Amino acid sequence: MIRAYSLSETFSEEGFNLYREMRRKGITPDPLSFSFVTKCCVKGSSVLEGLQVHARVLRDGHRSDSRLLTTLMDFYSSFKRFDDACKVFDEISHRDTVAWNVLISCYIRNGRTGDALVVFDMMESGNSGSQPDDVTCLLVLQACTNLGALEFGKRVRHYIQEHGYGHLRKLCNALIDMYSRCGCVGKAYQLFKGMPNRDVVSWTAMISGLASHGHGREAIDAFREMLRMGVAPDEQTFTGVLSACSHSGLVDEGWTFFNHMSKEFGIMPNIHHYGCMVDLLGRVGLLDQAYQLILSMSFSPDPTMWRTLLGACRIHGHVALGERVIEHLIELKAQEAGDYVLLLNIYSSVGNWEKVIEVRKWMKEKGIQTTPGCSTMEVKGEVHEFVVHDLSHPRKKEIYEMLDEIGKQLKIAGYVAEVTSELHNSGAEEKANRLSYHSEKLAMAFGILATPPGTTVRVAKNLRTCVDCHNFAKMLSGVYNREIIIRDRNRFHCFREGQCSCNDYW
Repeated sequence: MIRAYSLSETFSEEGFNLYREMRRKGITPDPLSFSFVTKCCVKGSSVLEGLQVHARVLRDGHRSDSRLLTTLMDFYSSFKRFDDACKVFDEISHRDTVAWNVLISCYIRNGRTGDALVVFDMMESGNSGSQPDDVTCLLVLQACTNLGALEFGKRVRHYIQEHGYGHLRKLCNALIDMYSRCGCVGKAYQLFKGMPNRDVVSWTAMISGLASHGHGREAIDAFREMLRMGVAPDEQTFTGVLSACSHSGLVDEGWTFFNHMSKEFGIMPNIHHYGCMVDLLGRVGLLDQAYQLILSMSFSPDPTMWRTLLGACRIHGHVALGERVIEHLIELKAQEAGDYVLLLNIYSSVGNWEKVIEVRKWMKEKGIQTTPGCSTMEVKGEVHEFVVHDLSHPRKKEIYEMLDEIGKQLKIAGYVAEVTSELHNSGAEEKANRLSYHSEKLAMAFGILATPPGTTVRVAKNLRTCVDCHNFAKMLSGVYNREIIIRDRNRFHCFREGQCSCNDYW
């Protein structure tokens, strides 16, 4: 019965109550009972109850049961208590593949994705005492996707094929997602075409991958082919195809799919679908229409939707609407530093420095701090991390020399720093200097330095890339004849021959 409750999304708390009744009746739980009641605590977000269960596990002498301890690791990881999860892992005497998989999951949940790759290395080399299985591969592919670690992802694919997991559809789907989100949509498409059995997840991953790279028409063609093959779309599929319309500015097509969702397929638009439409209308400058669409929804908009509209206000310089959007975010008590950075961008773009100073002062009073920009790049299987004005990299001297040389070449070609991206009211020269060493520029310079001519440079950024870095990457792709792929918080930017796949909207 406790196991049954542990599988329920709505009655998991009853599992813990049943466990307490069991103890009151004098029935001693065994490791299996503890394992199921711990899962009930995870489902019911019951931290205190979970801690009580762990204490009883120790008192009843079950600290040597590896499966039970693995479940406790998952409990701590679910509540972001990474150190506690690691302590439990250290107590496991015989660590099987399941225990190592949960450790990898802990790393990913807590933002330490690079460490997840290290664990895979240990397992593959035999230093852990356990070999990776299909679940390990699935988790590590997720880590590669998050980091943009394409080369490591290729290694995982080789391991999958070598160990007979290549037929597993869930791994093929994960590989499609990994290739797409690492800026290699061509590889994703090859893998997709080679799959003998594609489900709705496969089609959705491919449609979303094409959409994120700006291939809107191709994504729509894939959607129509999916329907011809008799595969019914789900909510995520429509998110993908509406995103394709958004990324390519296909307004009429977007409205058609949005309206046909409920009429033809019985799928009511959810907040993600509305978000795609807001993004689409914002892209083409229909900001008031986007605002009215949000107000017309039958459910409350979430902060992400308002931020989407705020980004459009930044692109089109719509100050009044941007201020209104911030008010909505304040009402939701969901405002983040990035929202105010967008507002500061709007004010700085129109030269309203009084408002810039006012917002900065307000942020300081409220203790709102901006998240430092961080960019990662993978070279020969190793992930390199950069922050603004970074001096931690072992090749920092070469990187800064290369960046200065790139700057000189781009200026000859006509590059001028977009100083509106710098939010301090200082002179143009000082602003340009501040912009010169943003994290993605350091990553790009390292990419040019560390890879052979003609090699694609792939960068992952944790924040929205600024206008100046976007212009810099466009010029760099043309002058150095390199394909530059930057995945920022919002979308992919594929730079080729001085142009970007986003058509300068992000």
